[in-house]
Amino acid sequence: MTEETSNLPILQGSCHCGAVRLTLPSMPEVATKCNCSLCRRLGGLWSYYPFGTVRIEGHPENTTDYVWGDKTLRIIRCKICGCATHWEPIDRELGARHGVNLNNFDPGLQESVRVRHFDGADSWTFIDC
Repeated sequence: MTEETSNLPILQGSCHCGAVRLTLPSMPEVATKCNCSLCRRLGGLWSYYPFGTVRIEGHPENTTDYVWGDKTLRIIRCKICGCATHWEPIDRELGARHGVNLNNFDPGLQESVRVRHFDGADSWTFIDC
């Protein structure tokens, strides 16, 4: 590793026990913190990528899912340690995206990403300060 690349955030993360490992295809540009009834309980910090571009190891053999609401996506968590790792669309249409929970990555990566706040509980709009 060169001096120039040693300060770049590592794009690999995992659930607490390591059974589910994620590798991002690129540095996230922005992350979303949502206050909907599910996200506020999960504590998710979501970054979005085109479906299939994030390398996910240990899925589906070490994961379970939860489908709720309008039934358009599945929240995926490790069935061993319970950490929510990502969500994926139920209908995998062209252009579909999925969300990755950045809380499973090094804090340095999270600190380098702009966080937007989304009011999923009420107005369904971004409420950035």
